[in-house]
Amino acid sequence: MKKIKEVIVVEGRSDTARLRQVLGDVDTIETNGSAINEDTLRLIKQAQQTRGVIVITDPDFNGQKIRQKIVAAIPTVKQAFLRRQDSVPTNQHGSLGLEHASAAVIKQALQTVYTPTSHIKALISKEELVELGLLGGADAQKLRSLVGDLLHIGYANAKQLPRKLTMFAISKPQLSAAVKQAKEELYGS
Repeated sequence: MKKIKEVIVVEGRSDTARLRQVLGDVDTIETNGSAINEDTLRLIKQAQQTRGVIVITDPDFNGQKIRQKIVAAIPTVKQAFLRRQDSVPTNQHGSLGLEHASAAVIKQALQTVYTPTSHIKALISKEELVELGLLGGADAQKLRSLVGDLLHIGYANAKQLPRKLTMFAISKPQLSAAVKQAKEELYGS
């Protein structure tokens, strides 16, 4: 994997240690939890202006909260996502986290980075999402979870999905292929 020029935003020291173990010398900014202070946000903004930023947080509620705060303040940051099942701790008392992900998973997440786009109109209508089984169906939640993993955009609930697909410019063919693969995983083929 080539050297990452961007600064990587993570939640804590153990995430930084894991990234350095996997990627060598990388620069990180640690949020130190979900209560990101203004100084940390200013530092992230400065890094975005000079080198670019990739946000990779734990695939849990706090990680999502941190990501949302950063994206609200700096909409142009790049985002990398980890799947919940790839971030499970080895002991049963730990919590989901980047520090538990394998080297291959971390590298894959950083190779499939998304940059949100806000100036495009929705590529996929809500009606199409219903037809694909992503909204309102019996297994819609399971399907959305699998599709989010396959597209490397993380989980989205029914309300968030249309916005997330638009934000990451996911095309109808991309989504259809992911839904087909997810349905094969769910129901077999």
